[in-house]
Amino acid sequence: MTLTAPWSPNALADLRACLDLMTADGTVPGGVITHGAFDAEPGFLASGIVAPECGDARPGPDTVYDVASLTKVLATWPLVGTSLNESFTLDTPVRELLPDVPAEAPGGRVTVRQILSHTSGLRADTRLDRYRGRSEPLAELICGEDLIVEPGAGHRYINRGFILLGLVLAHTRDRRLDELAADLWQSLGMTATAYGPLTRSARVAPTEQRLPGGPRLWGLPHDDNAAPLGGVAGHAGVFTTPADLATFATALLSSYANGGDLGRWLADSLQPLAGIKPGLDRGLAWILADEGRVAYHHGFTGTSLYLSPVTGRYLAICTNAVYHHQDNRTRLAPLRALALKAITDEP
Repeated sequence: MTLTAPWSPNALADLRACLDLMTADGTVPGGVITHGAFDAEPGFLASGIVAPECGDARPGPDTVYDVASLTKVLATWPLVGTSLNESFTLDTPVRELLPDVPAEAPGGRVTVRQILSHTSGLRADTRLDRYRGRSEPLAELICGEDLIVEPGAGHRYINRGFILLGLVLAHTRDRRLDELAADLWQSLGMTATAYGPLTRSARVAPTEQRLPGGPRLWGLPHDDNAAPLGGVAGHAGVFTTPADLATFATALLSSYANGGDLGRWLADSLQPLAGIKPGLDRGLAWILADEGRVAYHHGFTGTSLYLSPVTGRYLAICTNAVYHHQDNRTRLAPLRALALKAITDEP
């Protein structure tokens, strides 16, 4: 582990300029970029407003964002890591962990490792709306679907597996997923992180207006498949702040440097398990870049978290990009590319 070094002023200036441009052209109402190292105080770059509904309120460290799929690494991934060996192993099949899954169910044979690495072979389209009116338990319905490929055959991003892991955690730990997550976050000092719903306020960034003339989603999860689960799911539903993302990243990187439990779990998760495309692999939940020296994850709503355990640095992006547009992957690509370059480049 090398000593951390200051962020490049040029890299931070480029990130700020890109965020300012995205705010000016309407890609996002505003946003916050958090940057720091595990042995230093975080810095924050902010631009724009929280949203027109929030008046002149400016986004900052304590603005609350729906982080969508960052739920996978903020809640499910660390909870799995702290449950291993005590409740199950990475190679335990789902059918041994959920009593509602019949032994013959196709999805019952996928393992925890395959779910975390997105190689489970479960259906790639989440579509829980297909089960409206059905009385069977959700785990039985998901696992009863035919697999699209053999487990372990290749990488394909799949939410359904993380929904199952949320059910696994609740069953094996005999507590609700949101309660387990709340205890974890409290232990790390993440006082503003929670599953919704949240009360509407100028501190909470609204997201999408689903119907013309209707109210925006505001304190409710944007994800269509988290909402039917009461907003508490293993794949989406978490709200957090830039400051809490800095706290989370600092805890992971500090534990990594000092050989703590979460740090060892992070180190295990940095081993490539499936290729995504040249230069990118999937570890356990995280996307790996720079030959495994950088780990990151995105959220559909316009959020990202990047870790560099080797340098001890982190970077997070918080926006409500779905406020105006659904094609946010394309529109956010320049900012995310700059973030990956900044975290990857040596200081």
